[in-house]
Amino acid sequence: MPNLGGPEILIIFVIVLLLFGAKKIPELARGLGKSMGEFKRAREEFEDEIKRAADDVDLDKDSKKHESGPANSEPRKS
Repeated sequence: MPNLGGPEILIIFVIVLLLFGAKKIPELARGLGKSMGEFKRAREEFEDEIKRAADDVDLDKDSKKHESGPANSEPRKS
Protein backbone atom coordinates (compact mmCIF):
# COMPACT_ATOMS: atom_id res chain seq x y z
CA MET A 1 0.00 0.00 0.00
CA PRO A 2 1.48 3.36 -0.97
CA ASN A 3 2.40 5.82 1.75
CA LEU A 4 0.72 9.21 1.50
CA GLY A 5 2.74 12.21 2.58
CA GLY A 6 1.67 15.77 3.30
CA PRO A 7 1.72 17.04 -0.29
CA GLU A 8 -0.31 14.09 -1.60
CA ILE A 9 -2.97 14.51 1.10
CA LEU A 10 -3.16 18.25 0.37
CA ILE A 11 -3.68 17.60 -3.35
CA ILE A 12 -6.42 15.06 -2.60
CA PHE A 13 -8.11 17.54 -0.24
CA VAL A 14 -8.05 20.30 -2.88
CA ILE A 15 -9.55 17.95 -5.49
CA VAL A 16 -12.32 16.90 -3.07
CA LEU A 17 -12.95 20.55 -2.24
CA LEU A 18 -13.29 21.43 -5.92
CA LEU A 19 -15.54 18.46 -6.69
CA PHE A 20 -17.93 18.66 -3.75
CA GLY A 21 -17.67 22.22 -2.46
CA ALA A 22 -16.94 23.46 1.04
CA LYS A 23 -20.48 22.90 2.32
CA LYS A 24 -20.51 19.18 1.50
CA ILE A 25 -17.15 18.26 3.04
CA PRO A 26 -18.36 18.02 6.69
CA GLU A 27 -21.26 15.83 5.58
CA LEU A 28 -18.93 13.61 3.55
CA ALA A 29 -16.47 13.36 6.45
CA ARG A 30 -19.28 12.45 8.85
CA GLY A 31 -20.52 9.73 6.49
CA LEU A 32 -16.99 8.42 6.01
CA GLY A 33 -16.44 8.31 9.78
CA LYS A 34 -19.68 6.40 10.34
CA SER A 35 -18.82 3.96 7.58
CA MET A 36 -15.36 3.35 9.01
CA GLY A 37 -16.86 2.78 12.48
CA GLU A 38 -19.37 0.27 11.12
CA PHE A 39 -16.64 -1.50 9.17
CA LYS A 40 -14.45 -1.71 12.27
CA ARG A 41 -17.30 -3.15 14.37
CA ALA A 42 -18.12 -5.71 11.67
CA ARG A 43 -14.46 -6.71 11.41
CA GLU A 44 -14.17 -7.12 15.19
CA GLU A 45 -17.35 -9.22 15.31
CA PHE A 46 -16.02 -11.40 12.50
CA GLU A 47 -12.67 -11.86 14.28
CA ASP A 48 -14.46 -12.76 17.53
CA GLU A 49 -16.60 -15.32 15.70
CA ILE A 50 -13.52 -16.89 14.11
CA LYS A 51 -11.80 -17.09 17.52
CA ARG A 52 -14.87 -18.70 19.11
CA ALA A 53 -15.08 -21.24 16.29
CA ALA A 54 -11.39 -22.05 16.66
CA ASP A 55 -11.82 -22.47 20.42
CA ASP A 56 -14.79 -24.80 19.83
CA VAL A 57 -12.71 -26.92 17.44
CA ASP A 58 -9.88 -27.10 19.99
CA LEU A 59 -12.31 -28.13 22.72
CA ASP A 60 -13.79 -30.82 20.47
CA LYS A 61 -10.31 -32.22 19.76
CA ASP A 62 -9.45 -32.25 23.47
CA SER A 63 -12.69 -33.99 24.44
CA LYS A 64 -12.17 -36.68 21.79
CA LYS A 65 -8.69 -37.36 23.15
CA HIS A 66 -10.07 -37.80 26.65
CA GLU A 67 -12.97 -39.97 25.49
CA SER A 68 -10.80 -42.43 23.60
CA GLY A 69 -8.27 -42.74 26.42
CA PRO A 70 -5.83 -45.63 26.43
CA ALA A 71 -6.95 -48.77 24.60
CA ASN A 72 -6.14 -51.04 27.53
CA SER A 73 -6.81 -49.43 30.88
CA GLU A 74 -5.54 -52.36 32.95
CA PRO A 75 -2.29 -51.75 34.82
CA ARG A 76 0.83 -53.37 33.43
CA LYS A 77 2.18 -56.45 35.14
CA SER A 78 5.91 -56.48 35.69
